[in-house]
Amino acid sequence: MGKTASKLSKDEISSLKKSTYFDKRELQQWYKGFLRDCPSGQLTNAEFLKIYKQFFPFGDPTDFANYIFNVFDKDKNGSIDFKEFIIVLSITSRGSKNEKLEWSYKLYDQNRDDKIDYQEMLNVLVAIYKMVGPMVRLNNDEATPELRAKKIFGLVNKDVNDMLDMDDFKVICEKDNQVLRGLDLYGGLV
Repeated sequence: MGKTASKLSKDEISSLKKSTYFDKRELQQWYKGFLRDCPSGQLTNAEFLKIYKQFFPFGDPTDFANYIFNVFDKDKNGSIDFKEFIIVLSITSRGSKNEKLEWSYKLYDQNRDDKIDYQEMLNVLVAIYKMVGPMVRLNNDEATPELRAKKIFGLVNKDVNDMLDMDDFKVICEKDNQVLRGLDLYGGLV
């Protein structure tokens, strides 16, 4: 999908229809828009950050955008092609709750060891707090990223020395829907 043809081929459409929740017309529209914004057919990290800065003008979305970019960039080549983009958009906007949980889990599991440690959780939370800036008022028990991370770990009776697995993460998301709320950003795009 790295090429910049103006239209998706029948094979590409067929493949993407199997991999996403979009129909042929939607895929073609998204592809046209993707090429308009990324004529090279590749979305770079810098371009991705520029998009996030439009959504969060009062904070600094740099770190969070980098974390999200790394989850989008499945082949780890330093850019997002249309296939990577549309598959993630499909999951985050129309996927099942379980698909969204799995995708979000990857965001927090930065070293890809299938566990989330306290530092990984804290890194993402610090990035979120920097991104939203002063625009969000928080409860006292979530006033800092450290307090929020400890609260999240406490939801499954774990402390900062423990690791979270996918089952823990599912329980956390059942008890606190804010953990997945960041995905709502994409819901408005579709």
